[in-house]
Amino acid sequence: MSGDKTVKLPRKTYEKELLRLQTELVKLQEWVRAEGARLVVVFEGRDAAGKGGTIKRVTEHLNPRVARIAALPRPTERQRTQWYFQRYIEHLPAAGEIVLFDRSWYNRAGVEHVMGFCTEEEYELFLRQCPLFERMLVEDGILLRKYWFSVSDEEQQERFRRRLQDPLRRWKLSPMDLESITRWEDYSRAKDEMMVHTDITEAPWYVVESDDKRRARVNMIAHLLASVPYGDVPPPVIELPERPESTGYRRPPRELRTYVPDHAAGL
Repeated sequence: MSGDKTVKLPRKTYEKELLRLQTELVKLQEWVRAEGARLVVVFEGRDAAGKGGTIKRVTEHLNPRVARIAALPRPTERQRTQWYFQRYIEHLPAAGEIVLFDRSWYNRAGVEHVMGFCTEEEYELFLRQCPLFERMLVEDGILLRKYWFSVSDEEQQERFRRRLQDPLRRWKLSPMDLESITRWEDYSRAKDEMMVHTDITEAPWYVVESDDKRRARVNMIAHLLASVPYGDVPPPVIELPERPESTGYRRPPRELRTYVPDHAAGL
């Protein structure tokens, strides 16, 4: 059963393993901070492939000052005139930092190319420059990991339906998502072409099968942990000081402050 990708990972098994992996992610974070390492994790894949949910689980217990998410909006008019990779460089980590790219410079090889948001010349230039760019990152000491979340067309369609029916997730369903349904094969061809040019030895692509979100999350996190040579960092010795004796401070009367109503009392 454990090796059958068509069987969803049981919730209890998933939650137990996820907690264990998240504990290891905290150790990874402390190692990155202590060693002054720089870790970049790229999350790519089709719409509704499960990237966002996985990123949430990765960062859930991490220090946002160490591990941050880079989810860039559309480029400004000024940024459109810059070297394509320039605005992404601004978000690369300094020593002791982890950056998770919720979509990345690979927008050019995917949505921009398929939807005609860039010229054919810009697209071809990207395919030539991207391997060079990533080799420079790795040569400079950045730990670069690239994950492609692969979802079947049937599962993507079902996730879109659930989003449409769920008022808490309907905002996730954008016009671009709907357009991707009618351009499934175009996106498939674009992904295949991207892989041919950018699946390089220095920065290979790792494909995460994500029809089962639980399985995808633990598989991706486990792989990331196994790919980085982190170790335990002894925590600093911290002792809570004794609370000093009162010097006569008195709290102002409650009537002088405006308190939030006790909504919970009526539940």
